Amino acid sequence: MRSSLVELGRALIGEVGMSNELDEVARSLFNGQIPSIWRALAPDTLKNLSNWMGHFRARLDQYTNWVEKGEPEVMWISGLHIPESYLTALVQATCRKNKWALDRSTLYTVVSKYEDASYVNEKPLQGAFISGLYLEGAAWDVENTCLVRQPPKQLLQQLPIMQIVPIESHRLKLQNTFRTPVYTTSNRRNAMGVGLVFEADLASRQHPSHWVLQSVALTLNSD
Repeated sequence: MRSSLVELGRALIGEVGMSNELDEVARSLFNGQIPSIWRALAPDTLKNLSNWMGHFRARLDQYTNWVEKGEPEVMWISGLHIPESYLTALVQATCRKNKWALDRSTLYTVVSKYEDASYVNEKPLQGAFISGLYLEGAAWDVENTCLVRQPPKQLLQQLPIMQIVPIESHRLKLQNTFRTPVYTTSNRRNAMGVGLVFEADLASRQHPSHWVLQSVALTLNSD
């Protein structure tokens, strides 16, 4: 980003020639879009340039604090470049700690009653807390901690803090939950399956087919 902007500045004052790449950067910035050379190195997004820059700064702050102060109590998963890698590492670290077989371990999720990361003062004993998930096709009842029908004219709802819990596969016995796909953006995934991050377990009093027909899903960006 820095090098392309410096080169663009030099091109605008005539110090260097205006290449096709720099011309595309200039046009994208003028139109409020993300330049393609930036987009190629960034996580998938549907945001415009203004919203993306705010997201970029927040990502940078999380990475900086992680390096300087250690892993945060609540990981903003939307700010990770490859969130699947974080979840995989979480399972691997738990397997090493508990001496579990990696190929016989998995994870499940529990939605907490914490609606903001500022309410969380310490990490969970098992797994990790994550934030930055948005619910489509349904709403979340904070009091009863379960899925409910989506109110009229509400397209998205930010989910409370979620706990990711690694567990041995044979010990996992979930009831009254809906296995909810988590996608990178509201475009969900393409024909090759790209865009699916993981599947979350959301408590439900309805049969899973009800939420399938409602196209319920979670996304990492509120695009």
